[in-house]
Amino acid sequence: MSRPRTSRRRLALAVPAALGAFALTALPAFATSSPAQIATSKTNGVAYLKSLQAADGSYAGAGLSNEWAFSAFAATGTAVVDVYPGGDTTKNARTVYRNLLSTAGWPSASPVVTDYERATLNAYAAGIDPARVSASRNLVANVYSYWQTAEAGYFGSSGNFNGTVFAGLSLGGARTQAGGARIPQALTDSIVTRIRANQHVDGGWTYQKAEGNPTVLNSASDVDMTGAAMAALCVSGVPHTDADVVQAKNFLKSTLVSSTGAFNSLYGVNTSSNGWGVAGLNACGFNPQTGDFLTVTGKTPVDFLIANQYNPAGGFKYKPSDTVPSAYSSIDALRAVAGGGFTTAPPVPVTPGAPQWVAQSAFTAGTATKLALTVDDGAGNLKVCSVAFTPTGTTTTLGDVLNAAITGATPAGCVTSVTPSSGTGTVTAVNGKANSGSNTWKVSVDGSAFAGAARNKVINVGDTIALRWGA
Repeated sequence: MSRPRTSRRRLALAVPAALGAFALTALPAFATSSPAQIATSKTNGVAYLKSLQAADGSYAGAGLSNEWAFSAFAATGTAVVDVYPGGDTTKNARTVYRNLLSTAGWPSASPVVTDYERATLNAYAAGIDPARVSASRNLVANVYSYWQTAEAGYFGSSGNFNGTVFAGLSLGGARTQAGGARIPQALTDSIVTRIRANQHVDGGWTYQKAEGNPTVLNSASDVDMTGAAMAALCVSGVPHTDADVVQAKNFLKSTLVSSTGAFNSLYGVNTSSNGWGVAGLNACGFNPQTGDFLTVTGKTPVDFLIANQYNPAGGFKYKPSDTVPSAYSSIDALRAVAGGGFTTAPPVPVTPGAPQWVAQSAFTAGTATKLALTVDDGAGNLKVCSVAFTPTGTTTTLGDVLNAAITGATPAGCVTSVTPSSGTGTVTAVNGKANSGSNTWKVSVDGSAFAGAARNKVINVGDTIALRWGA
């Protein structure tokens, strides 16, 4: 995930004194949070998050940023393009964020996979197609480049398991503008397999790799990564009745504090952990206010979150003993109270003329870019990569992308050969595997139905390309 574990618990930010001076919401004893209380929490929480916007319209910057606010805004039904300072719509948060993502120096000189996964989730919530941020920026391709060839299904260092969890969340959660799955099922299955393999005996997960390590598998899980991992499974199509999802739900239930509805996490009782736990429940379709999550004293995890919100100022404490709101915890808490998972499709804006989505519409000739590519040989040998190339026109072709992948793929080896190597005809062999009878190479773009692969197939900016050998 994008929150360093060594520092995320010290993220209470300084805020104007007036924002921290309001009394906390008083909840009725022995009652779940009512729809009216949730609506008030959302309204006040949105106002607080809007107060965090800088004068230039930005939320994101160096280090751990507040761009996660976009997923919270979307969950509340607030379009990010409708968030702007001082009435200046030209500084709306979506445009400013898109411009930031499009810069060559973003995210840093030494990026990690979670930088791109975080951006994918929040760009999607902001109404920016993550594969089409600009002529040069394709966040989906950036994520693909961290595929671990020697440990298929992992993204980034497998020891830092959160990179794989957030690959599931971002690649599965950031769907196409039409709402369809963007990536092929073979890739989804590979990610799901690794997430399952890292589930601890107690039903949860941590940010550390557990697969193949009995000591870690038998160690205590944490609420945060359990919420994220179960959400990753569910956005990948795993049903909430699945045994592993049910075990995750039961783990969260086992951590409930009866008197408050808090989850007792490895980091102590806090709103960020509660927010991530509730987000996991939300993503999987479990009601965090009924059944297993209504304690004997009548408290729920949502009750705990709202009880730690300053109203009417709207910010949330990190810990109940804190005396000021935390920007980061407020984002986590509000997203959960609003019923969100880890991203949400962008709401329709109210700003006149503002579209729900923005996206690069074509390649820019001469501007280097990347495309996301998977190659499935039908025998369980899935290859995943980002293909770097420089288009010569506003579109390109499948043949040109495959040729570029031979020398310009990250990780390398995604495509080693393609037949024919030129021309416009049908692709008859990839990586030495030839068409055979009804088993032929087929192609899908952005989750479309697989069809015969031809070199002259038109490929547009941001297309997520899947090649598959089979009937």
